[in-house]
Amino acid sequence: MINSGDTAWMLVATALVMLMTPGLALFYGGLVRSKNVLGTMMQSFICLGVVSLIWVLYGYSLAFGTDAGGIIGSLEWLGLIGVGVDPGPYSQNIPHLLFCAFQLMFAIITPALITGAFAERMKFSAFLIFTILWSTFVYLPVCHWVWGGGWLGKLGALDFAGGTVIHINAGTAALVAALIIGKRQGYKKEPIYPHNLTMTVLGAGILWFGWFGFNAGSALASNGTATLAFFTTQIATGTAALSWILIEKIIRGKPTTLGAASGAVAGLVAITPAAGFVEPLAAIAIGGIAGIICYLAILLKEHLGYDDSLDVVAVHGIGGLWGALATGLFASVGATGLLFGNPRQFFVQGIGALSVIAFSFVATSIILILIKKTVGLRVSEEEEVQGLDVSLHGETGYSIR
Repeated sequence: MINSGDTAWMLVATALVMLMTPGLALFYGGLVRSKNVLGTMMQSFICLGVVSLIWVLYGYSLAFGTDAGGIIGSLEWLGLIGVGVDPGPYSQNIPHLLFCAFQLMFAIITPALITGAFAERMKFSAFLIFTILWSTFVYLPVCHWVWGGGWLGKLGALDFAGGTVIHINAGTAALVAALIIGKRQGYKKEPIYPHNLTMTVLGAGILWFGWFGFNAGSALASNGTATLAFFTTQIATGTAALSWILIEKIIRGKPTTLGAASGAVAGLVAITPAAGFVEPLAAIAIGGIAGIICYLAILLKEHLGYDDSLDVVAVHGIGGLWGALATGLFASVGATGLLFGNPRQFFVQGIGALSVIAFSFVATSIILILIKKTVGLRVSEEEEVQGLDVSLHGETGYSIR
């Protein structure tokens, strides 16, 4: 039976997750140079349109349709035929269409996360093609593996709200993109600074706010599990923001506002797979460690020399990996992890993470190489120097008159 309270909560949670994508646009937009602010925000914002169409036409069916060999869903819900306002197989207490809408918001933000890795240098046409191909051939299968009845879900992998499906997946794709597309003009030869950290902090705040829908909404009901996920999300995020600026103070001498915002996002990422499975004390450990290791991963990037413009690999890839493994360590609610007598869970979490890393790396590489060989990935040197706002979109983010 449809539960009106659960339905009301899930409508709100779905709207909160939708708000995260414009929040991400603000977060990323403030981190680039002013000549690229609109081009960067556009890449996130347009995913709201592109992925929505994919989801209706075939995406939801392939992700959540009847399992086919543990790999992908069936085509039974093409065009969302049969997906209506009655309860569905994943949502006995809310309309099937509402579950579909909630999952759509996850599918939208995942390719948007990747854009931070190639900010300031990718052709918009190439980005649109990449979003369509990556969502179809990478996101949909991985989503099915974990949440749609696929092999990882059957194996027992835990991913409450997307640490593996979204963050490890996007973080791996971001690494591939940074390597294949190459470095920005002037990288490590001239200063490249964020142009508006005020915008970035606002974006981080919107992400934090929306993430309550992301995590607590994944309970699919207005109940105790949603309450636990809500609270652990807050605790891990605040702890990560603090641990990031503390390690930053130790290594660089000063705590920064950017560090606090980045630490908060790292904490959000890390608690995502564990949110409904762990207690508040475990959330402190997950968030505290996330802030430190994600900051150290950024320092490692500087030594390795690849140009992940906005540190998607360090924050989402490493943060998501830690969160997935931490779930296998600290799970104690609805499942048990290594520290509560179930070492198998930690092993399964590792299998899930490594499998998604391998698949996403190979599949993303193939997609990007195909695009590079056909329409091309990068703007011209002249367009990159001019800035993507003017060269690709014919507009500027700021006008002083």
